[in-house]
Amino acid sequence: MKKYLLMIVSSMMLVSCLDTIILPDDKTVDEDFWKTKQQVGSMVTAAYAAMASNDVMAHLLVWGESRTDEVLGPSSNVDNSTTKTALDEISAVNIQTTNMFAQWTSLYTVINRCNIVLDRAEAVMSEDPNYTLGDYQVDRSQMLALRALCYFYLVRNFRDVPYIAEAYMNSSQNMQIAQSAPAVVLQHCIDDLEEAALTPLDARGYTTSDWQRVGRFTADGIHALLADIYLWRASVMHSQADYDRCIDYCNKVIASKQEQHVKGPNETAKVYPLANATDLYERLFVEQNAEESIFELQSTSNTGIGQYYYKYKSANTNGGEGWLRATTIFASTASVYNTTTSLSATTLYSAGDMRYYSACYIPSASEASYSIRKMITENTVSGKTVATSRDDLGNGGLNRNLNIYRLPDVMLMKAEALVQQVDTLMAKTTQDSLLHTAFELVQAVNSRALHPDNQGDSIRWSSNTTATRFSTLSKDQFEQLVLQERMREFCFEGRRWYDLVRYNYRHVSGVDYNRTLAAINEAGEELPTNYKDMLVLMTRKRDDASGVQAKMANEAYLYMPIPNSDIIVCPLLRQNPAYKDTNEYEKNY
Repeated sequence: MKKYLLMIVSSMMLVSCLDTIILPDDKTVDEDFWKTKQQVGSMVTAAYAAMASNDVMAHLLVWGESRTDEVLGPSSNVDNSTTKTALDEISAVNIQTTNMFAQWTSLYTVINRCNIVLDRAEAVMSEDPNYTLGDYQVDRSQMLALRALCYFYLVRNFRDVPYIAEAYMNSSQNMQIAQSAPAVVLQHCIDDLEEAALTPLDARGYTTSDWQRVGRFTADGIHALLADIYLWRASVMHSQADYDRCIDYCNKVIASKQEQHVKGPNETAKVYPLANATDLYERLFVEQNAEESIFELQSTSNTGIGQYYYKYKSANTNGGEGWLRATTIFASTASVYNTTTSLSATTLYSAGDMRYYSACYIPSASEASYSIRKMITENTVSGKTVATSRDDLGNGGLNRNLNIYRLPDVMLMKAEALVQQVDTLMAKTTQDSLLHTAFELVQAVNSRALHPDNQGDSIRWSSNTTATRFSTLSKDQFEQLVLQERMREFCFEGRRWYDLVRYNYRHVSGVDYNRTLAAINEAGEELPTNYKDMLVLMTRKRDDASGVQAKMANEAYLYMPIPNSDIIVCPLLRQNPAYKDTNEYEKNY
């Protein structure tokens, strides 16, 4: 047992081409461990646990939100200089190569755990007759999917990353690996996921109350991740074939969730199995693992969310405030929500949208920023009342899952892809059909969030009121319609930055995802200039917006710097040309 425990602990350590932390050279422990089905299961569990660690969740939130219009960095009340400085650098586009969030160690830890299972699990079938081929295929499917998710995050945040499919188990292995171009890494992810989809974990084998239904990668999770990768690649490379593949996988997920849904005793027919407006917050963020959820990271003590959105001091006090705070675009009179005026083509909210009441504390007050309520409090939101003071965390403490995919995400990915299929050379009836289908998906997500008293305010394709005649919107306006709805539905969940980057890529040309930034730079070629409208959205939270936009000169600035400490250890790594060595970097924020 002592040896087994040592092996589990050892396998959780990061081994990449970049890090000095390595696994011990203990062949006896290794050979003694991989003997039973239970031991394989413990290693699969360890991989998921690494992905749900506080460090990973904190990075996912910061990467997905801190550069967006949704959040501001710490206020002057936050006195931890290291974290505050790091977040201020990111917000002001002055990221140094030593920034604490310009690190990929925690994700390569997960990748190596997946690689270890993929390398060793097959041999266990000959050791333990209870570990069948079906068991192995399901375990392999999950590890391929989890590894692909890690690489997808790495590509979206660093662009050019080392691709490692080998398990690092001892210090004699070569850890000097150069970066691959993002197109190469994404294709590896797609290949792995399409293999994983052949023998997935079946979500129908679990009850709706079983966390493993959404805490492990099932067919639905694999298909959602494939849809997301295809949507990203389609946006970058302007590929209609990839938009088609995205829609195909979205359809698989939607059909599966519809098939799994069991109607309640008094339930009227639902096209999509989504939580009702008055139950939405409780189902998703209090009870968690909701029916509409597809994959979420299971937390047992998550300071990753609690400290960054609620408080950074003691987990047992109500003092302090979160590292990240909501911007005033979430106020009642701002562009995200409008609770005082009727709906129009650009204002989709009514006073009954329950997402408004659950997102932030006192968003109608005249403050410079707001404490984030979503994923924090256990106090439910059923009535149209704004929280005027921060709630206690409740009996659950900081135990909050991070939802990676849920059904509305897939529905809006499909809507986004459908809009991009529209070509002005198409017949008008074909264009209208695509846009109408996209609109219905947006409408379904939007209307489910309305309080029963306000269901009549749901957005409509056409009516006698000109203000709600969405059938007259252009393709570009529909693109913004989907982008806006995604912000309202997923604010603070770590998705916004990727939505903005996709929006950016769709409006620029000359992107070369088949080469690294260093290779393009060494060839003396210019990188694509970023889309002005995206930069305006990104920086609308700042008083110095024009100055920050000027610093986002080209594609390279969309990505984090390669960790400086890893470049020192691994000479094959090349720095993103947007960043200088730390000693040469001048702060101006």
